[in-house]
Amino acid sequence: MTDSNEKKVTDEAELVAEVYADFKRRQEERRRTERGWQLNINFVNGNQYCDVNRLGEIEGDTGGYFWQQRRVFNYIAPTIDMRCCRLTGIRPRLAVRAASEDDEDRRSAKLASAILSAACEDCDIDGALTKATVWSETCGTVFYKVIWDGYAGNEIGKTFDGESVKEGKVRISVVSPFEIYPDSLSEENLYNQPSIIHARAVPADDIFTAYGVRVEGRDIEEYAQSRAQISAVGGGEIGRETRSVKHGYEVVIERYVRPNSQFPDGRLTIVAGGKLLFDGELPYINGDGGTRTYPFVVQYSLPVAGSFFGSCVVDRLIPVQRAYNAVKNRKHEFLNRISMGTVAVEEGSVDTDELVEDGLAPGKVIVYRQGANPPEMLTLGSVPSEFMQEEERLEKEFYKISGTTDITQEAGAFTSVTSATGLQLIIEQDEARLNVCYDQIRSALKGIGRMLLRLYRQFASSVRLVKISGGNDVMSCVSFKSSDITGDDVVLEADSDINMTPARRRAIIYDMIDKGLFSDESGRISPHVKGKLLKSLGYNGYTGGRDLDELHRQRCAEENDALKNGQSVEIHGYDDHAVHIEEHTAYLLTEKLTPEQEQRVCEHLNQHKNKTSEVKNEG
Repeated sequence: MTDSNEKKVTDEAELVAEVYADFKRRQEERRRTERGWQLNINFVNGNQYCDVNRLGEIEGDTGGYFWQQRRVFNYIAPTIDMRCCRLTGIRPRLAVRAASEDDEDRRSAKLASAILSAACEDCDIDGALTKATVWSETCGTVFYKVIWDGYAGNEIGKTFDGESVKEGKVRISVVSPFEIYPDSLSEENLYNQPSIIHARAVPADDIFTAYGVRVEGRDIEEYAQSRAQISAVGGGEIGRETRSVKHGYEVVIERYVRPNSQFPDGRLTIVAGGKLLFDGELPYINGDGGTRTYPFVVQYSLPVAGSFFGSCVVDRLIPVQRAYNAVKNRKHEFLNRISMGTVAVEEGSVDTDELVEDGLAPGKVIVYRQGANPPEMLTLGSVPSEFMQEEERLEKEFYKISGTTDITQEAGAFTSVTSATGLQLIIEQDEARLNVCYDQIRSALKGIGRMLLRLYRQFASSVRLVKISGGNDVMSCVSFKSSDITGDDVVLEADSDINMTPARRRAIIYDMIDKGLFSDESGRISPHVKGKLLKSLGYNGYTGGRDLDELHRQRCAEENDALKNGQSVEIHGYDDHAVHIEEHTAYLLTEKLTPEQEQRVCEHLNQHKNKTSEVKNEG
């Protein structure tokens, strides 16, 4: 082996050792936070008699007398189910805002919106949001990993070896907080972190397929109620019954370094099984201004000031759940004492072994010593009212902390409210407590949309097709390539209405129709507006016919492009001259044209105006 090869091997070994040492440091720093997540998962799953000890490990609670009941009355799980049900109702559509009023920018924004819609459908963004919301509500934080998969998509050719060449597409995967290790736990912004480590358990065969490096797999313990990565990166002891073993796995450690003076394009180092799999620059130009950054988007449940990881309502509900379990169990114990009784027996008067075994069964003949007092039942009274009051108070505290008050359960408190508007205001005020979580989901969704477009701009160099919904509910295909995606200013359509139920949205539309907000000067609703209203109400099948105004506007856009390119455009008798005049005038006001181009459009516009005048004179 030459000196250069020996140095290369030594450098690789030092790099691998440095990555593992960095990973171990982050494990120790994040250990207590990780135990909090594991505690939350246990409480949601019903294993509620455990806690984090002084050593930072989870241990079972074995206190209490043998006769004390330790049943679990899980209020946290249905509370999280209710919150997830409300939060997963957020399904806003992503759109791209045009950079200016120019028709070219507007067409580019429309194309980017179509690409975004098709990519989100292909990546099952709805399923990813649902899965991520469960994680964020349980642990407080979840991550999306947005990457480019060059081995996916349609086949575009074959190599000399006969292997298939795919066009590639974007992949979105949900990453649990157990897999992410930041450089600093006090830095709130993900993209301000100097580096991020993503550690996950991967089968050894998959590692060889992806990187061409053979590593020796090993057995990795995992928690049955969580993912394999929990134990792979330092899980705690809860109980052997909650663990399982995966065979032939290895932990893949990906360290992403933010661009800096030493690494202008950042650095990505991947190691597994003590071997170096990859070392190079960050692969994706997915940051603002054409920069490279981490391929992750974070979603919080409740952000925490001065902390990288967020919090969740489970953290706040655990003390209430402990108190609720204690009250319910003590109440049931009291009921058992009343129903089963406590027997007082004079020493030596009866066979206590028989009495302990059989109790005081109805019709039982008790033989006791002559001259002694017979056994008697101690009077314990009734269940104290404090048990019921405390139980009701704790149940209300569950609702108050989680923000999931059930109006039907609290109907007695609103007997004085009789108007529908008043009840609607109460419902909106109750749902406003989830607005922080709503905002986090919206922010994460927009971040995903920006990364999607930037990855297509970077990798979709060849021409590809995307299906979009055109006018009159007809699917059409549009070809594009990376240079056509000029904007990535992602916004949410109908952002203010995304937390509305379908019934509330329909009620608002009906109210706007009654007030005449959709009517024209003559008081009628145009067919174009009527079709859009039916689509918004969910009755798309009743639109019927063709939207002539939309067809004319599409024809105007084609004429504008032809006139701009120096082609001649004829006036037809079936043209709607009013629509053409409006569209051509808007084109002149928004598009940057040369004097020759502007003259051609003006001449064509004057022809439509002359036709309009002729029709009026004939009338």
